[in-house]
Amino acid sequence: MNVGFIGLGTMGAPMAGHLLQAGHVLHVWSRRATSADSLVEQGANWCDSPAAVAVASEIVVTNVTGSADVESLAAQLGEGLAPGAIHVDFSTIAPSAARRIAALHAARGIEFVDAPVSGGGTGARNATLAIMWGGKSALAPRLAPLFSVLGKTIVRVGEVGAGQVAKACNQMVMVAAIEACAEAARLAAGAGVDFAKVWTAMQGGSAGSRVLEVFGGRMATRDFAAGVEARLHHKDYALLMDEATRIGAPLPVSVAVWQQLNALMAHGWGTHDTASLLRVLEAGSGADTER
Repeated sequence: MNVGFIGLGTMGAPMAGHLLQAGHVLHVWSRRATSADSLVEQGANWCDSPAAVAVASEIVVTNVTGSADVESLAAQLGEGLAPGAIHVDFSTIAPSAARRIAALHAARGIEFVDAPVSGGGTGARNATLAIMWGGKSALAPRLAPLFSVLGKTIVRVGEVGAGQVAKACNQMVMVAAIEACAEAARLAAGAGVDFAKVWTAMQGGSAGSRVLEVFGGRMATRDFAAGVEARLHHKDYALLMDEATRIGAPLPVSVAVWQQLNALMAHGWGTHDTASLLRVLEAGSGADTER
């Protein structure tokens, strides 16, 4: 298919590469043109604007940071997408924003699918992402040739906006687990026990999980370089807390985690890994946070 791709960051670039390697004709645009150089060398077509990407494509994919970014791009894509075309957004945005974009496109006969992903840069590179999407079920056959080369777990959750709700739930559970790892590390250190050994033991027990393996491992080795920038989880939590406020959902654990993320940002660790939640606890107790 003729596929447009906008948003060539840590996750977007390898995802676009998979689509190109799968035989799709790829049309790309990026605010930083150099981000597309590797893809263009592999055969992708550079376009001078989002509207130009839309004109050349039957499906346009966006993978950017926030709601405002996607809404701005949607307005530009609407100028070029033909009736019946699909705009697929892999970004993590507010469910309400997804519904606004869908309404904007629907007025022009354009389909919209919100399809946030989970798996990080590693999942994007290995094409093992979890894709949770919202949109018309009838679109599934047209989306399958894209989703199948990008992800390992693909689930239609419901209508537009449902994908973003699923991603909010994913982030809520994941970051709460990262905070639990941080608290376990702090408890072990306070008791004079080597957390690296505790971490090794826990992985074989009922607490074993991908979050414990990755983020707990970073805490055990005190590697706070950005694997996943904490500012992104902070942004995601802002979205889910806003949605919870809108619908009146009580989220007592998430509220506490949200405050810890706020404290992390206040310390200036937003571009560091979310494992830095451990340093927030250490700072509160006067422990060494220099490493």
